[in-house]
Amino acid sequence: MEKKTNGIEPDFPKNIGKPAQRALLSAGYHQLQDLTSATEKELLDLHGFGPKALGILRKALAEQGLHFKV
Repeated sequence: MEKKTNGIEPDFPKNIGKPAQRALLSAGYHQLQDLTSATEKELLDLHGFGPKALGILRKALAEQGLHFKV
């Protein structure tokens, strides 16, 4: 069961690790589209979030025609 935060169901890819999901939720990112306001470095600075999760999210964003903030 996915954790709901503030009534919003996270829509991150299913293959992203739980520590990375918790890091994103704790930082206020609840939807994939929210990540377009973050740089890759900002995400990598989150405790529990690493290069593997970054790659998964980069691919998921690209599939929707989106990208991280530059």
